[in-house]
Amino acid sequence: MDEATIRTWMTETASSIRAERDHLVQLDAAIGDGDHGINMTRGFEAVVLAFSTEDGGSPGQLMTLAGKTLISAVGGASGPLWGSALRRAGRTLGDKPTFEAEQLVVAMEAALAAVQDLGQAKPGDKTMVDALAPAVGALREGVAAGQPLQSAVQAARSAAEEGMRATVPMQARKGRASYLGERSIGHQDPGATSAVLILKALERTLAAGG
Repeated sequence: MDEATIRTWMTETASSIRAERDHLVQLDAAIGDGDHGINMTRGFEAVVLAFSTEDGGSPGQLMTLAGKTLISAVGGASGPLWGSALRRAGRTLGDKPTFEAEQLVVAMEAALAAVQDLGQAKPGDKTMVDALAPAVGALREGVAAGQPLQSAVQAARSAAEEGMRATVPMQARKGRASYLGERSIGHQDPGATSAVLILKALERTLAAGG
């Protein structure tokens, strides 16, 4: 994996989130401000634009740029959370021109840690962590078991989807949705949903040889 992998991943992410913007808005309107889809679309389109003006750059530098761009371009909680996640992941990759599956695991673990450090959420709180934590766990296990990276990422995406669906019966304990108390039960968390979209974009990137 190299610079092109990160560029393609972020472009795929922007495309996926744009396509699902209205769905994300609907999910967020039920338990939040209703702006998650709008904010995430704006943020990842800003990332693609920032990449278009950046010649070269290591994978780590591009991930860090993506994170900084999200923090500056996105309102609400999603910008700081995903921005911090990508920025910390980028720092773990450093300035090396390529990275392997093991480094991707470390980067994803760092991204999850950044989200939890900032949002103070844990699995079961009905947040993006409910999708991201099982995904990182599945990725780690797959790579440690010697699975091809595409298979490990596929397993991570599947675990994220399972975690996303599991947020429906949960009562939110973090974020704006937590203000609703029991009324948050029965709704899928929008942050967990967008986390799945980002992992699906990575899966497509690797399947295409990115």
